[in-house]
Amino acid sequence: MPISVESPQADVSFEDTSVAFSSKSNFQLKKTYWLFSMMNQVWLVKLGTFFIKLSLLLRLPVKKLIKTTLFGQFCGGEDIKECDKTIQNLAKSGVGTILDYSVEGEDNERSFDKTTTEVLLTIEKASQTDAVPFSVFKVTGVGSTPLMEKIQAGEPLSKEEQAAYERMQKRVDNLCQKASELGVKIFVDAEESWIQNVIDQLAYKAMQKYNIRKPIVYNTFQMYRHDMLENLKQATREAKAGGYCLGAKLVRGAYFEKERLRACESEYQDPIHATKEDTDRDFNKAIEFCLDNRDVISFCLGTHNEYSCLYCVELMSKKNIPHNDPHVWFAQLLGMSDNISYNLANAGYNVAKYVPYGPVEAVMPYLFRRAEENKSIAGQSSREFLLIKREVERRHQQKVIR
Repeated sequence: MPISVESPQADVSFEDTSVAFSSKSNFQLKKTYWLFSMMNQVWLVKLGTFFIKLSLLLRLPVKKLIKTTLFGQFCGGEDIKECDKTIQNLAKSGVGTILDYSVEGEDNERSFDKTTTEVLLTIEKASQTDAVPFSVFKVTGVGSTPLMEKIQAGEPLSKEEQAAYERMQKRVDNLCQKASELGVKIFVDAEESWIQNVIDQLAYKAMQKYNIRKPIVYNTFQMYRHDMLENLKQATREAKAGGYCLGAKLVRGAYFEKERLRACESEYQDPIHATKEDTDRDFNKAIEFCLDNRDVISFCLGTHNEYSCLYCVELMSKKNIPHNDPHVWFAQLLGMSDNISYNLANAGYNVAKYVPYGPVEAVMPYLFRRAEENKSIAGQSSREFLLIKREVERRHQQKVIR
């Protein structure tokens, strides 16, 4: 159901740049303006990506430059301690932090254990401050992707593979158990459709154990899949029957091209909606469904789509749901869509930013792929640039000093 960004029913505007960039000094704003002006040039982005990859490969001294530009815009730091400044700055504007350990390790047990240990540290950090309302992890960070593919395909496992699967289940349970013990909500990120069933099973098993009194574990629903709205409804029915809370993070989906290509090559039905309009329709239907079932569902809108955010705001108003209802959250990536995040927070809604962190050389590949996978985020850069430009001009005209 499309709505207008200028809808008079919404009690928040995403056009207010004075709020959107209130946390930035004039110098920071101009640096952001320069960065997004560069990102607006497709050829320059491709060229820059190539040279950054080459420089990191050749171990050229570019780390400081990267850290003060691209990394500094979209990442919180190289470790949790370095993220403290970002956490504090976001908190001043009423925006929470979701610490996202974005290092993609190797597919081996040592790497899985290291990632598990790091995610446990983010859970402990979240338990120490209200400024960090969620933790998050990918199951592929704590278990083998080929193994999950084999399990979902129904293939028999060897003794070694069964043991590896049990270790993966144990790691997931350890993370969710720690989150439950410390009262921290934790997202289980969605991944490719050919391993998603395994992830779902792990997430729902954890919910049955740890979501009895309140939502702790949140599964992720990729609404670009044509079966996802029904999956959400079925998960809700099972939660009601099982007497536990359903935690749901709604996203559009990040693996569009990969899903399309694999379905074509392997000659099976494409799991992705035929059109973006179909995805938007199901996403907005999912919002209304979650709002109507808040007795069992707590959810987070992980989106940079202004229409969907305003649609949720309007529905909350119509249904007399308080802005700060604990069952409803909004989330965006650090450095993107500040006009959404800061204006929602300023109006009293629950908002958090995904804050990727990790060593520069280890996190950059993650950021490159995110840009390639998520065309909606990449396309947002023009909108970001125009809003930043407008705020620079406003401050110049009004002689605002920050």
